Amino acid sequence: MEQDLLREIHEFLARSKMSPSYFGKAACNNSELVGRLEDGKTITFATAAKARAFIRERDAVGAA
Repeated sequence: MEQDLLREIHEFLARSKMSPSYFGKAACNNSELVGRLEDGKTITFATAAKARAFIRERDAVGAA
């Protein structure tokens, strides 16, 4: 789960030009989120869902 999410986050960061720490803070109130995933740490399903929802919402706004 974490590796798939990390790939999705990196793809989003490349599209949006958002920094990893800003993404973590805005998406999940955790500026260390991306770093934790890169270090191989696990996260809860709820946190993963928040991150994916944030990506979907931002992509939808960008497409509008």
